[in-house]
Amino acid sequence: MQVKTKEFQSLFTDGLNGIAELFEQNKFELRIAGGAVRDLLSGKQPQDVDFATTATPSKMKSMFQTAGIRMINNKGEQHGTITARIHNQNFEVTTLRIDVVTDGRHAEVEFTTDWQKDAERRDLTINSMFLGLDGTLYDYFNGYEDLKKRKVRFVGSANQRIQEDFLRILRYFRFYGRVAEEPGDHEPETLEAIRENAKGLAGISGERIWVELKKTLVGNHAAHLIDLMYDLDVAQYIGLPVEGNLVELNRVWKHVQKWSPKPMTVLSALLRATEEVEKIDLRLKISKEEKNLGVFLVKYRRDLLKAEDESDCLKPYRDFIIDSREPDAQHKVCELLKYQGEEQLLAEMEKWSIPRFPVSGHDLRKMGISSGKEIGTILQNLREIWKKSRYQMDKEELLNNVKS
Repeated sequence: MQVKTKEFQSLFTDGLNGIAELFEQNKFELRIAGGAVRDLLSGKQPQDVDFATTATPSKMKSMFQTAGIRMINNKGEQHGTITARIHNQNFEVTTLRIDVVTDGRHAEVEFTTDWQKDAERRDLTINSMFLGLDGTLYDYFNGYEDLKKRKVRFVGSANQRIQEDFLRILRYFRFYGRVAEEPGDHEPETLEAIRENAKGLAGISGERIWVELKKTLVGNHAAHLIDLMYDLDVAQYIGLPVEGNLVELNRVWKHVQKWSPKPMTVLSALLRATEEVEKIDLRLKISKEEKNLGVFLVKYRRDLLKAEDESDCLKPYRDFIIDSREPDAQHKVCELLKYQGEEQLLAEMEKWSIPRFPVSGHDLRKMGISSGKEIGTILQNLREIWKKSRYQMDKEELLNNVKS
């Protein structure tokens, strides 16, 4: 099969043409690998394009040095990856490899010139394809058929692939959410292999787990996939609460999926108390921003609600933002509105600009008030008056309320 799509053609920049010519001159094969092939076959423009080659890292270094091409990030060299920079573009090229020893987290590799052997060590059939620079598809494990049928399958034995790297369990869930059309279209032997090997995730770092879990939470079928993680005994090894609130998660997921929620907005539905956010942070090393959002959502999802006065339903949310004076308060409230399923209020909140309180201590000093304590009290009173005016009163109107 030949790929000739506009997305494929657009990859051929001066940089790629220069790299391709160099490999051809030195009689080494160069092909597009992995996720970029999957994206191109799906009609998508790949965000990242990785390349694979029959040239060893030392041969690549020699070629690039001779051609005067700069190399960056030498850390990947021991795994067979060299990054070349040409025409202001980075090209990550990896030598074909065979896994010699694996421990469920890392692999010792040996270089090869056998394309099928390299494809064999990849996780999923849809990620195991190569694309020649002439558009020829090299597909050793029916990845293209699986992609057309929206099937997510491991290359060869699911059990073996998972034991090579236990993180592949979470990669399976992530790609299922990205590719599969229906929520329950799993192969029984795949689910059994996941169940048997779930414990292996206990040895995987929280940071690596969170990278995969985040993408699963905002992909398709997220509620189904989290449910499945509990069924298959995966949840306890990746930091999810033992008694996760799956009913709430399913309820929230039905509406929140339409509005591009943050991963933490979806995950919060699973949590019953703010202490569970702390536990997730201990295991997954989430960012400070993610942790704060989780605590906020769990704390306010039942307490910060729309006003009963239909003429100004947004008032409690606006008041909260103004009172908190935190720079990200509006973003957090938008996530809360997604969680609560308040579509109309979310649209209004996203358009709302936070008004600036028009009075300062300097204005009061000009009126002859010098006591710091008194200025603080007056400013607080004026804020309350401003709030009651729905933030409409200007400086002059507010200062009229100050007794000189």
